[in-house]
Amino acid sequence: MSAAPNSTSEPVSKNIVWHEGVTQTQREELVGQKGVTIWFTGLSASGKSTLACALELELLQKGKRAFRLDGDNVRFGLNKDLGFSPKDREENIRRVGEVAKLVASSCTTTLTAFISPYLADRALARKIHDESKIPFLEVFVDAPLAEVEKRDPKGLYAKARAGVIKEFTGVSAPYEAPESPELHIKTAEVDIETGVQIIVDYLEKHKFI
Repeated sequence: MSAAPNSTSEPVSKNIVWHEGVTQTQREELVGQKGVTIWFTGLSASGKSTLACALELELLQKGKRAFRLDGDNVRFGLNKDLGFSPKDREENIRRVGEVAKLVASSCTTTLTAFISPYLADRALARKIHDESKIPFLEVFVDAPLAEVEKRDPKGLYAKARAGVIKEFTGVSAPYEAPESPELHIKTAEVDIETGVQIIVDYLEKHKFI
């Protein structure tokens, strides 16, 4: 009996065995593409999902494997039992980190668009990938609070200011900006097309696609 060789915590069940199979190197050679997770983080309405959607389409049109995990979408299924308390946010990101690692290990460019406001939670997501030797790229989608409040496509900032939504990032809950992201895209200064090209150039330069 043995546990997974790369694990951030011990599983509750002891009656499990880690099964080896196709190696990551074999998979990459057969598929012809490396797996990587691109982790978009930023305030609500900063442009994370818009940028991730546009990048996903661009990669698919180039004939590359790509799949997007979106913050809201995941809460309709996998994380439907979680709220927005600090503890629930932590578990939300831990689960997404594990899922993203699995998808990326299939030699797919995996795009995650989550506010993920805490440095420690994003560090855990990176650690999950590092332990399995899956590349992890953090993209800080940066827009000033005044700008995202002006956009406010879902009306969430207005509700937060009115006290209807509690623990809302940027208003009544903190956002801890990345200290050294692989990419820093200021969506108040560049359009989505330019942002996508910045990421594609990075992926090509580092031979991820």
